[in-house]
Amino acid sequence: MERRDKINYYLDLAKMVAQRSTCLRRHYGAVIVKNDEVISTGYVGAPRGRKNCTDVGECIRAKLEIPRGERYELCRSVHAETNAIISASRDKMIGSAMYLTGVEAETGEYVKNSCSCSMCKRQIINAGIETVYVRDTDTEYRVIPVQQWIEEDESLEGIFGY
Repeated sequence: MERRDKINYYLDLAKMVAQRSTCLRRHYGAVIVKNDEVISTGYVGAPRGRKNCTDVGECIRAKLEIPRGERYELCRSVHAETNAIISASRDKMIGSAMYLTGVEAETGEYVKNSCSCSMCKRQIINAGIETVYVRDTDTEYRVIPVQQWIEEDESLEGIFGY
């Protein structure tokens, strides 16, 4: 058996973490790694003590047909990236990498053109994370230098979604 490369290994971990997601639309998992050590993980779910969408039985954003990447203030969940960030200390995140995997809840397929939302991008920037790896297929992924999100600030352009 061929040994899995490190990036796909961490993306596989993110996919496993995503299995804990309680969103009815998309399951995301995030893993923060520094110096080959997992710093923290996070998945999509309601804040502690609140009912998850799986408990409520509906997604308000799906009900209102809101496109992905928009109107997250209506969402019950905390995103995987945010949950991973709030579970780690900033000094450990400075210079780290985040591995992000998203899976469609209905089909089990990877989320096409997946990316962090604008709120998560801001948190990733402030956490000091340097690179984000986003899974596209079982072996393919994109590498996003966080500095690119700083230099190409979509909020100044009024761009919504992703």
